[in-house]
Amino acid sequence: RDAGRVLRDEGLSFDVVHTSVLARAIETANIVLGEMGLSWLPVRRHWRLNERHYGALQGLNKKDTSDKYGLDQVHLWRRSYATPPPTLEMTDERHPSRDARYALLAPEQLPASECLADVVDRVLPYWYDAIVPDLRAHRTTLVVAHGNSLRALVMHLDRIAEEEIPDLNIPTGIPRRYELDDSLNVVSVRYLGDEDAVQAAAGRVARQAG
Repeated sequence: RDAGRVLRDEGLSFDVVHTSVLARAIETANIVLGEMGLSWLPVRRHWRLNERHYGALQGLNKKDTSDKYGLDQVHLWRRSYATPPPTLEMTDERHPSRDARYALLAPEQLPASECLADVVDRVLPYWYDAIVPDLRAHRTTLVVAHGNSLRALVMHLDRIAEEEIPDLNIPTGIPRRYELDDSLNVVSVRYLGDEDAVQAAAGRVARQAG
């Protein structure tokens, strides 16, 4: 709700919304649009904006995972750019091929484990195929996604190097506003709202990552 109020107070409005097919992002988008009086806007949902798939770590809490694999290994999996966690077997009940949301996709198209590099490879086709056409049509666009899928977009837009991206923490629930030129280069970018709240939220994300 706070994000919706901040966007409204900034005098912003939107023409279209893009989000994932995961409940957290869908519910957040609904709340934000409700706060802004924009619940009627078209919302485009796509699995390519989903959160990173943590493979065999999916569904495990941090303590149990650390006890099993060790803190250093878990930190490497969570924050390195190119080291994915152990892969889920196709027979595992947690594999996305068993989820009705992905029934129309070929099983081999679905991730069974991802590092951030994999998320970048997954997200960027959606950026080019779906979000860019909206931007080129001069539609003010809202993207509601997740920490890692947003990191992938920020990495692309801000031209952040592979060796620097693991240290980037996306504060949860804080809107990040981009202004782009006609070539979709970044003209300006900033988080909206109180600076202390932004820093505190980023700090919480950093602590979650160990």
